[in-house]
Amino acid sequence: MMIMISGPYRSGTNDDEALIKTNLDNLERNAYEVFLKGHTPMVGEWLALPLMTIAGSKEVGDEVYNSISYPIAHRILRNCDGVLRIAGASNGADKDVEVAKSLGLQIFTHLNQIPNND
Repeated sequence: MMIMISGPYRSGTNDDEALIKTNLDNLERNAYEVFLKGHTPMVGEWLALPLMTIAGSKEVGDEVYNSISYPIAHRILRNCDGVLRIAGASNGADKDVEVAKSLGLQIFTHLNQIPNND
């Protein structure tokens, strides 16, 4: 399965780059665990961040950033089989789950809910 890892990225950071990096590291640690279970993990920021740079985003939350961040995540979801919603307050991650549900995708809230694909 292709599984999007969704959770806090900017939430709770006040756009502090070090805290955002910590959140991205957490998303990526979970992506690695999904990979170890035999699935293909996807973190929306892996696609969004380079696109935002190319499009000329100057800072987190600017107009360019906002025009790419959520839309790319929702496009990615159309190609996923499920979402792993990791813990932590995040309006964006909550919206990802809403979109995933509307697409009929599986929603996981813990790694142990994801089956091994050996």
